[in-house]
Amino acid sequence: MLAQLRQSPGWRAADLNYRAAQLSLDSARARAGLSLSVGGNAALVRVPWDSGAWQGTGTVTASVGLSVLPWSPALEGVRSAERALGAAAAELRWARASLTLQAAQAYAGARSAAQALALADTGLALNTRLLEAAQAQRAQNLIPEERLLQSRGALAQAQAAQAQATRGVQSAAQGLARVLGGPVTLPGTAAEYAPLPTLGDGTAAEAALLARAAAARPEIARALAGLADAQAGLVAAQRDATLPDLTAAVQAGQLSDAQGNAGRLVSGSLNLKTGVLGAQVSLPLRDPGEIPNGLALSLSGTFPLLGSGRPQAAAQAQLGAQQATLALENARLGVELEVRTRLADLQNARGGLSALQLAREGAAVALGSARARLDAGLGTGLDVAQAELNLAQAEQALDRAAQDVALSALALAQATGELDPALLGSLPPTLPLSAPTTPTPTTPAESGARP
Repeated sequence: MLAQLRQSPGWRAADLNYRAAQLSLDSARARAGLSLSVGGNAALVRVPWDSGAWQGTGTVTASVGLSVLPWSPALEGVRSAERALGAAAAELRWARASLTLQAAQAYAGARSAAQALALADTGLALNTRLLEAAQAQRAQNLIPEERLLQSRGALAQAQAAQAQATRGVQSAAQGLARVLGGPVTLPGTAAEYAPLPTLGDGTAAEAALLARAAAARPEIARALAGLADAQAGLVAAQRDATLPDLTAAVQAGQLSDAQGNAGRLVSGSLNLKTGVLGAQVSLPLRDPGEIPNGLALSLSGTFPLLGSGRPQAAAQAQLGAQQATLALENARLGVELEVRTRLADLQNARGGLSALQLAREGAAVALGSARARLDAGLGTGLDVAQAELNLAQAEQALDRAAQDVALSALALAQATGELDPALLGSLPPTLPLSAPTTPTPTTPAESGARP
């Protein structure tokens, strides 16, 4: 079933969301890496206007830039994209686990629907025989008319239950097809369905389960990434409020001729606030002539005095960091509550098995007694049929309880972030499915991304 599930729209959408985070990181790294650009300019000058001649100038420039200081916005963008990719990896695992649980629940629903249909067929057959017996007894005036009407009413109810069970099988097939993303052919009888895998024994320590969930749940991963972004924003806002906008520059080469035009130049600059180191080469298209070489050093800065809004921005960033801290705490509390609830559900489901097992054993004993009475001539075939129906009902109740235990274990594994790896190769046999085949995008494990 996992092979079909990987082709479902939900699974592929989760893959695409993770791929989008990968591309965002690649883009951030490209912006923070070495940049190279080539440009040019041309000018036509006539000085003086009334007697001068037109003179054309042209220059080709090549510029290189690189973020070198650790607080460079481009480098911080890379770190933020890395955190976002880690959260996206957790989201991908969670989405796959959720889809796996949905597929298991839909498969269990289809199995239960098939069992309900078989039980309804048995009940319909029994009520048909009971009505025939009642009609024969009424014909001999052995029972009143009310008993005959009761038998007819029971048959009508059995027919309605059988029709409802048939629709339930169809609805279960449609539900499973929706999860898997295409039409699916289910087994013809309940006996052909494979049982669901049961993960864990429900005895794991609650603290261990909570620790696993804290490390794997996407809510916590998102909140941690948001807190790290908020803290980075706070540091950047505080730095922006205190660090002046200074730029140191150097130029070397033919700085200027008599008309103020520069010749061949090499220049470099470093901005303290943006952390970008830049270099530029400028070459005129025509020979500038004899221009003496020189060296120029410069330092420029901007110091805001009023109206910059930087202290207010720092205060706002401080508030954002506090909100992110509260969001993380809220996410952790929500995850802990869900894990404890899923664990309690599993323990409750396991606790109800013993009573149902005893009920099934009692129904089996009752069937043996009914058959013994029939062999001794003290009972009827209808009594045996009723006992067989009671045993089938008890077995179905026990099977559904065991199925609830398996689903509760899967839900607990999902809540702790362990469902997807635990189920690989352990789901029921593959069902025939018609679905498009598309390449599977890179997964976090294949790409080597940090979770």
